[in-house]
Amino acid sequence: MSRLEEALEKAMAKRQSIHAPTDTKGDTDKVRPIIARKKELFKGKSSVSGKNVRHINITNPYLVTATDPDSPVSEEYRKLKSMVVKLTKMDDFNNTILITSALGGEGKSLTALNLAITLAHEYDHTVLLVDVDFRQPSVHKYLNIDVEAGLGDCLLEGIDLSEAIIKTDIGKLSILPAGKHITNPVEILLSERMKEIVTELKERYTDRYIIFDAPPVLPFAETHHLASLVDGVIFVIKEGHAPVKSINESINMLKDSKILGIVYNNAYVDRFDGRYYYYYKNSYGERE
Repeated sequence: MSRLEEALEKAMAKRQSIHAPTDTKGDTDKVRPIIARKKELFKGKSSVSGKNVRHINITNPYLVTATDPDSPVSEEYRKLKSMVVKLTKMDDFNNTILITSALGGEGKSLTALNLAITLAHEYDHTVLLVDVDFRQPSVHKYLNIDVEAGLGDCLLEGIDLSEAIIKTDIGKLSILPAGKHITNPVEILLSERMKEIVTELKERYTDRYIIFDAPPVLPFAETHHLASLVDGVIFVIKEGHAPVKSINESINMLKDSKILGIVYNNAYVDRFDGRYYYYYKNSYGERE
């Protein structure tokens, strides 16, 4: 027992001895829950509890918000989180966000994961990260999670969402992995069932962000449709990766969706100075 806990217990006992009658047995019983609650506070328990919570052992260095939360890069993700919260609460709570890119290999999944982890540590929100990239699912791999069921099982087998969602011990973060392999993702992701699932996820918990890690725009047809189902889109561009023509074509394909902003990823800098901030500030945060 720590000194602070001993002091609390002595203070409560002294208070009871002063104000209580001679037979203090009942009063002593009343004190115990208060002391117990104090002890729980000192334990620093996770904000997510229960036997179904999955312990996540993150080893991938690119999940910097978990492996190195005090780094300059993590601070940039916190800035991204703050901008997302601001943009999604300007009117109603627009809590469904899709993250994509023009081509593969631009860091959209890592952006989705780091943003989700950062949001999950905020007091006011819970976060659900949904892997809808059936062609190359990666969320469960980054988090070292063995998947028994996922979104694909909900779509094809009728499994309830609650059976497929994995609660983690990373703040208030839950994961809905891709799950069952789908041979033709376009058909199932364009189905009425997928639309119903997005609506259910949005409305089940009104304080929860739902982040969708989607396939890149140009190679696959489903992302354009998925973007129409959510409240906003974050577009990831890796420096020197996709040609400007491809970027313009992708953004044009998403013109009917609300693009919250662009994350300029993997920018070459010598240090985190004004140049990096210029890229970040001017590439991200425009509502239109």
